[in-house]
Amino acid sequence: MFEIIRNIAADDLRNVFGGFDIYAKKIEKEYSVSISLRNGEIHISGDDRDVRHAKNVLEELIKLSQKGNTIEEQNVDYSISLEKENNASLINSISEANLICHTVQGKPVKPKTAGQKSYIDAIRDNMVVFGIGPAGTGKTYLAMAMAITAFRNEEVSRIILTRPAIEAGEKLGFLPGDLQSKVDPYLRPLYDALYQIMGAETFQKNMEKGLIEVAPLAYMRGRTLDNAYIILDEAQNTTPAQMKMFLTRIGFGSKVVITGDKTQKDLSTGTVSGLITAEKVLKNIDDIAFIYLTSLDVVRHPLVQRIVKAYEDFEVKGDGADNNSVRRGRFGRRKERRS
Repeated sequence: MFEIIRNIAADDLRNVFGGFDIYAKKIEKEYSVSISLRNGEIHISGDDRDVRHAKNVLEELIKLSQKGNTIEEQNVDYSISLEKENNASLINSISEANLICHTVQGKPVKPKTAGQKSYIDAIRDNMVVFGIGPAGTGKTYLAMAMAITAFRNEEVSRIILTRPAIEAGEKLGFLPGDLQSKVDPYLRPLYDALYQIMGAETFQKNMEKGLIEVAPLAYMRGRTLDNAYIILDEAQNTTPAQMKMFLTRIGFGSKVVITGDKTQKDLSTGTVSGLITAEKVLKNIDDIAFIYLTSLDVVRHPLVQRIVKAYEDFEVKGDGADNNSVRRGRFGRRKERRS
């Protein structure tokens, strides 16, 4: 079969094909087709079904480029994933999603996948949102962008960012310095996002005024947080008691986003995650939304998406036990495997 896509501007062709035709080669490899440029036209040859799929992906990427978007590898990978689900046109509806803000370098921040768009819409429409999904899906970064935008628009008077101070499977021992120096390593991912979106100087000024607070979860006890945008990161590492304590801090005029990855718990063996408990306790309460992101929503390097998908498949097969003789029960309790 042979297909031709005509009437494409030169700038759009360069955008869609990528430097050294890297994106075109990726599509060729995915669908076992041959793609070439002739007189400003895209020629696709191969088996009928493969050519149709490749043409659909290319046409959606061309539309995306014509709307002023710079095509990135993530766009190509996501278009291919959507085409496999007969949903390739969805990528252009996502491209029309509302801009959240710009970074200090002027880069626009907005959802790049259907899952991210649902996440942002839920944050806009609900007082409390749980964003649950694997690493690289933009849970914390997008929540931070929404918080900074609300702060700039004076919808809230301050931003509060918090996370449990738990080591990721390591014991770091006693850290030197004052209290802030001891907790900063745990909060570094939050600082990184703030610097990128708000700028280090603006962040420091607002932090000195007490308008932005970055603190361990333990510091939230006994407080009532009014007119604030509150983000709890790494919520899978909370206990049920900590999660309840955090949720009961919410005051008038506040908005809360809770992010977590249930596959990366660092709690001690046998400890129930507060995130998992909250799913069951709060699922039917109005103004609380649970949004689940998947490997399709990963927007880091394409290899990260493949790593996340490989782990998902591995765990679904039941091969993810700690060893050959022990498996985990429903809430992380260890159970002996019967022979």
